[in-house]
Amino acid sequence: MLSGLVTALRTLTVLPVPGRECDTFSRSLFWFPVVGLLLGLMEASIGFFSSLTGWNELSAALVLLGGITLSRGMHADGLADLADGFWGGRTREAILRIMKDPNVGSFGAIALFAMMLLKWIALFKLVGLGAFELIAAGVLLARQVQVLLASSLPYARKEGGTAQAFVGGAGAHHSVATSLLTLLFLLPLLHADLSALAVVIAAALAAALLTGALSWRKIGGVTGDVLGAGSEVTELFVWIAAALYAGFKA
Repeated sequence: MLSGLVTALRTLTVLPVPGRECDTFSRSLFWFPVVGLLLGLMEASIGFFSSLTGWNELSAALVLLGGITLSRGMHADGLADLADGFWGGRTREAILRIMKDPNVGSFGAIALFAMMLLKWIALFKLVGLGAFELIAAGVLLARQVQVLLASSLPYARKEGGTAQAFVGGAGAHHSVATSLLTLLFLLPLLHADLSALAVVIAAALAAALLTGALSWRKIGGVTGDVLGAGSEVTELFVWIAAALYAGFKA
């Protein structure tokens, strides 16, 4: 059973983890919320301790850079590839070919700049309000959205690819189990604040629906880049919604 956790940690983080990976990679999807919670708590801790300096601008930047470092920049790379492909290719085949190119084009660079700027603004607000639990919630929900996308849509590349091992065996049972686990983590994390819970879940679902619908229309499924981009979009949506909620509540 723990082999799935090993695979999830090695896939989603840079953390060195001993042990053997699972034979069926889709089994690791059950552990994505656990890894998401771990990463979320680490990023929230970075925000909390750096905010003690009173320099909230720097604190928000460190949270942002910490998230990129802990995930090896994998999800940010997926966002760039998705932007280049979806807006640079006219056909499904061209889109998939562009997304596979390791070079970052104009659309990818613009998407990365916009994403990082908007994330920093939202994090700056959350750090200033001391809403570190909402920072962690965004990271957790971003990994849950990856499971929802992998479980709901087919793999788009006929020739196969890196994420096919995760998407191919994913199904409704992964979505249900990880959704319940995510909810179980969120309740104590948000101090049983049902309004905050509703806000972050609604934002995450909106990100999942937007990413999934766009991916279905463009390439008829998902790839590893789509899953990574979905994670980035979810963090942004949740953090913006959370910042608005926390600011209104304050």
